[in-house]
Amino acid sequence: MSDGERTTPPAPAPQHGGRSPEDPPVVEATGIVKRFGSTVALNGARITVRAGETHALVGRNGAGKSTLVSVLTGLLTPDEGTVTFGGAPAPRPADRDAWRRRVACVYQKSTVIPTLTVAENLFLNRYGHGPGRLISWRGVRRRARELLAAWSVEVDPQTPAGDLTVEQRQFVEIARALSFGARFIILDEPTAQLDGAAISRLFQRIGDLQRQGVTFLFISHHLQEVYDLCDTVTVFRDARHIVTAPVAELPRADLVAAMTGEAASAGSAARPSTLDTDAPAALRVDALDSAGAYRDVSFEVGAGEIVGLAGAAASGRTEVAETVVGLRAADGGEVLIAGRRPRPGSVPAALAAGAGFVPQDRHHQGFVPDMSIADNATLSVPRRLGGHGFISAGRRDRLAENMIENLEIKTPGPELPVSALSGGNQQKVVMARALADDPRLLVLINPTAGVDVRSKEFLLGKVEETAASGAGVLIASDELDDLRMCDRVLVMFQGRVTREIPRGWHDHDLVAAMEGVDIHA
Repeated sequence: MSDGERTTPPAPAPQHGGRSPEDPPVVEATGIVKRFGSTVALNGARITVRAGETHALVGRNGAGKSTLVSVLTGLLTPDEGTVTFGGAPAPRPADRDAWRRRVACVYQKSTVIPTLTVAENLFLNRYGHGPGRLISWRGVRRRARELLAAWSVEVDPQTPAGDLTVEQRQFVEIARALSFGARFIILDEPTAQLDGAAISRLFQRIGDLQRQGVTFLFISHHLQEVYDLCDTVTVFRDARHIVTAPVAELPRADLVAAMTGEAASAGSAARPSTLDTDAPAALRVDALDSAGAYRDVSFEVGAGEIVGLAGAAASGRTEVAETVVGLRAADGGEVLIAGRRPRPGSVPAALAAGAGFVPQDRHHQGFVPDMSIADNATLSVPRRLGGHGFISAGRRDRLAENMIENLEIKTPGPELPVSALSGGNQQKVVMARALADDPRLLVLINPTAGVDVRSKEFLLGKVEETAASGAGVLIASDELDDLRMCDRVLVMFQGRVTREIPRGWHDHDLVAAMEGVDIHA
């Protein structure tokens, strides 16, 4: 395309008020089944999104939301079921341009390329050519200005994308999606990294675009946002569709009940408390602050006490736990482990102070896959394996064999690479290393993620044993099964501790607190 050719962005679609109820849905998925080996990620799932509406999709982790998004955007082909756009069958999986004309997804993690300008990002691989087949950059910038103006995105096309705020990057991604012709946009946790003012501006822009005929599927862990923004809500649970209803007609308590299911009436387990009130605290956190992650977080974990740190994915719970064990340093405040103040941002210092740690992602943070079970399980205790910088292989293997027996790791021997183990046994190796030095404080982040039921029960049993031995335990998780044994649960929402819930809680109440809603409103 030459610089003299003028490209006008697609005109906004008619107002939502002009739509007929008899018009075919913007998207309709029915009977969707998707399996990954023995795991059923979607089981007869369905959703219908009408033109011009903002439709919420909610559910607990593992409910099937992400898999459905991948199906609706053509990244996954369902094993069973159908997807239609405007009444017409979905494009062939390989026809990516056809998918882009129908649907786009703006993910929590931006997909813009920070080293390119806004204009370059908007028309990546669609720059157009001038004389001699050379790219007309002036034409690219002009087209970018027209596109941004058409959709009221106030960003300079020549700005490097890396200089944009999170909010601006989201608006650029929305504009890029609209430039392909898509009028159905999926917003996946769009507010996770935004402050209150930016969220308000985002909601205003969504409302403006909705009135111009753009349809949104809104995915959020913050249920209050569903009531603030959305027209309709669909709830998934255990890979199935549970309910679809107008937001105005679905009370908060009913929405949370749909997400939690029959377990909503079940109280947390009545584990006998092992808290030793006479012993020094295993952990004291005082006024921790970290820009963009958490603010003014203070709490204690007593000796023999199990404390849960609960919250949705962007609540700050993981960041606080990682700060306690030195994976990150806070901007302010202090951490005391068993009365000692480790150097901030130092994992070795936290371990030396008496911490044991099970990280969030065992594959990237928990073990070295090609190293043996013996080496992985003893990485944190080299001083117990020999002196003067030398390691005794025999001493290492004997210690590892004790760990294998104690954690019931299924292996022919300690020399087996950890990569050869099942997921549950890999997590047991990570737990073995965390317990190797008899910690005064055990910190676990999502400790049972991706393990089988028997391994989950065994690992949580070890957590109870650790507390019974006098160590304090901090469990940062959004999995209710991880939190049931806790003496109390601290709920985090948008970077702050908002509630403390004692033992005996109900799933219904805890989930509502984690999702930031008042079910009695």
